[in-house]
Amino acid sequence: MRGYDASRHMLAIGLAAQAGFIDALGFLKLGGLFVSFMSGNSTRLGVGLAKGAAVAGMAAGLVGAFVGGVLAGALVARRAGRWRKQAVLGLATALLFCAALLALPDRPGSGLTLLMAAAMGAVNNVFQRDGEVSIGVTYMTGALVKLGQQLAVALTGGPRWNWLPYLLLWLGLVAGAVAGGGLFALIGLHALWVALAFSGLLLLWSGRLGPLDLA
Repeated sequence: MRGYDASRHMLAIGLAAQAGFIDALGFLKLGGLFVSFMSGNSTRLGVGLAKGAAVAGMAAGLVGAFVGGVLAGALVARRAGRWRKQAVLGLATALLFCAALLALPDRPGSGLTLLMAAAMGAVNNVFQRDGEVSIGVTYMTGALVKLGQQLAVALTGGPRWNWLPYLLLWLGLVAGAVAGGGLFALIGLHALWVALAFSGLLLLWSGRLGPLDLA
């Protein structure tokens, strides 16, 4: 997260919190599968294939939806140019809106969680440098690695606080998951409307940041 200012750090932490919230909803709905953590789904896919379990098909569908969301987000980002953050967040918000609509019936189908996974794939295009993801906002392994590395730097005489943004990013995801798990227990997948409102706030925040400076 080095090289970004405080406003962009806040956007990244907000996106991580959103990912934790939505992943908690998906995890509880699907009974152990994820809508943003594709490493876990890939492991479940492999184990399911080995055991001949039906969970393999659902895990594969979620991985495919996530990759499809990344692809759609990347294409939108290319078209939007300097406004790619806002365009990608607009796409993710639209996908979450469709998912929330599917949550209105008493027995929503699997398409709802596929839309959630696609939205989580799309938001990974918000932070890019040279066409590569610069901040992963839906998975925390890289952030935790950087946290440990920067703590080592601080303990050996380097910059004292470079580890803090990575800790806050991880804490954002955990806090979002706590909120998502708590709301799911109260209102089920109708909590997607809360996620949608939060996504709208993140979109407004990104608008406050203005266009990218590509000069």
